[in-house]
Amino acid sequence: MLFAAGLGTRLRPLTDHMPKALVPVSGRPLLDITIERLKMAGATDIVVNVHHFSSQIIDHLAQHDYGVRIRVSDETAELLDTGGGLKKALPLFEGDAPVLLHNVDILSNADLRAFCRENAQNDVTLLVSPRQTQRYLLFDAAMRLVGWTNIATGEVRSPYPALKVSDCRMLAFSGIHLVRPDALRSCFTQWPARFPIMDFYLQNCHKLRIQGVENADLRLLDVGKQQTLATAEEFLKTGF
Repeated sequence: MLFAAGLGTRLRPLTDHMPKALVPVSGRPLLDITIERLKMAGATDIVVNVHHFSSQIIDHLAQHDYGVRIRVSDETAELLDTGGGLKKALPLFEGDAPVLLHNVDILSNADLRAFCRENAQNDVTLLVSPRQTQRYLLFDAAMRLVGWTNIATGEVRSPYPALKVSDCRMLAFSGIHLVRPDALRSCFTQWPARFPIMDFYLQNCHKLRIQGVENADLRLLDVGKQQTLATAEEFLKTGF
């Protein structure tokens, strides 16, 4: 599943007239670049969620033959955030095979094929790395998700009341994750139409097997902001 519904506010004024997914890098829309990456990982069936300038994305997809089946999860009426977007798209996933979730504005050198192949047994698998940030996911010694922290504010979120951040491994999320639909369906029934997927993970990490996979050599670029858009062209030449 390709998350492409966001408003792209950090890319304004470009996104005042187009969706983030169609912002070009090296003359190609982010949407096409990421679809190609998913195809390289072995994807034959891709779901794209849309909201901001949704008709532009739908028209773009209709005008291109990507060689794989692509279906749209339409959030035009209401932006559902990542968790709500996944919940709405679940009926489009056939069977219970694991589903790779990927943000449209993330470029990386991750081996997505191996990531999917090696982690199909987990309810959720999060690709993480030791890059520096203010917000970190917290993992125990077995790399099970146990919480989240913002080191700038000292905020900690966890279902474990006695959790000590100093006892945890602190790693940054990549925006790339793998989920088993059958493990999420029953849990999602208690959640509203709109919610962030990370809120769901943090509130259910003591119930579900949510595993972190560290890639210490991960090169990742968030193209969802102006200051990195300028470097994305060079990243495409060297990042994969």
